[in-house]
Parts: sequence; structure tokens; C-alpha cells
Amino acid sequence: MTMKTTIADLLSSRYSARGFKPDPVPQALLNDIFAESLKAASNCNTQPWQVYVVSGEMKDKVSNAMLAEVMSGKGPSPEFAWNVRYQGVHKDRQWGSAMALYGAMGIEREDKPARMQAMGRNWQFFGAPHGAFFAMEKYLDIMGAVDVGIYAQTLSLLLEENGIQSCMQGALGQFPAPVKNLLGIPDEQGILFGMSFGYADDHDANDCRTDRVALEDGVKFFS
Repeated sequence: MTMKTTIADLLSSRYSARGFKPDPVPQALLNDIFAESLKAASNCNTQPWQVYVVSGEMKDKVSNAMLAEVMSGKGPSPEFAWNVRYQGVHKDRQWGSAMALYGAMGIEREDKPARMQAMGRNWQFFGAPHGAFFAMEKYLDIMGAVDVGIYAQTLSLLLEENGIQSCMQGALGQFPAPVKNLLGIPDEQGILFGMSFGYADDHDANDCRTDRVALEDGVKFFS
């Protein structure tokens, strides 16, 4: 008897992949997964997400356009508030995540060129055959962002269920102008963040794992 994979199994197996095989996911499978993802919950059933998926030549054009913005020396120009500066325990967790990632890749903290090169791979979709941009109408503000986050998690778990790895990336929302130009995204929509996805490859970055807080630190029960 074959045991059915549970959501708990998927949460345990999933990680942020940062190295992918070039092989694309069959379009028919993508159609099925993305159709299922649209069943995600949203406030008042507003379903505010608009997802833009890039593959093949268009993915390469988008990647090159974002990299050109990065290399030009322009600072990020996100359409939503990405200016939070982590403090306290959040800063500690951010630091721990970076140390785990660069440690997995054998990059020393003092090796700034290697760290910058690793950062640049964000806008190359980490070599993935597919990328997705999560957008919504700008006026929706925080409530829309909550719903888009719920949607993105749903999509991520559906991909994992089908043996497809992914990485959520705030970096893909940092230089929206060239992306919107290439994809014809209207001005009233803003890109929140993005995701790279495909079949994971044997890459040092994929050995990175981060820890999670204990139950008593993340959840409070009252009765």
C-alpha cells in the first residue's frame, strides 16, 4: 500500500533551492499545478494575485534586463515597502540564514566579490528554467499582500508535491520597471516578489538548511 504524501511531509522536504537543472517542467503539468493553485484562500474571495510566469527566451530577456539595472548602479526601486531593517531576534535570524547559505557555498564573510556574485544569481533565477512574478493592484496594500503570500505558499507546496523545487525571492521585486515593460504589466499593478522554480540540481547552495523556532516561541495557546 502506497502512503499518501501529507502537507506535513511537504513542509519537511521543501527548502529554498538555488541551483536548478535547465530542463523545463512540461507545460501540461504547469497548467495543472497553476490551475490548482488558484484555489488558495483570500480575504472575501478577492483573489487579488496576478501571476506572470516566464520561461525560455522571455525568461532570459527578463533576467538580462534586471541584471542591466543592477549593474548600472541604480538602487532598488520596489513598488511596495521593502525598506524594513530587521532588529533584535529578526536580525539574528536573517544573519543566521545568510551564514548558513554562504557557509554551504564555502564563501567566507570577508569575500565580498564572491558574495556579490552569489547575490547576482537572484536575477538569473538561480539557473532555473522558470520564474514567476507575483503582482497585485497597488491600492490593495497590506490586505492584498497577505493574500498574495497565502497564494504563493499554496503554489510552492503544489510544486513540491510534484517534485518541483522553488525559491521565493524578494529580490525579484526590487527592479520592477524592466520586467513590467517586457511583460506588459499595467502601471496600476505592482510586483510584490517573485519565485524561481524547476528541478533542483546538484549545487552547493542546495545543501543549505535553516532552523525554525520552537513551538513555544512561535505560537501562544490560550484557553
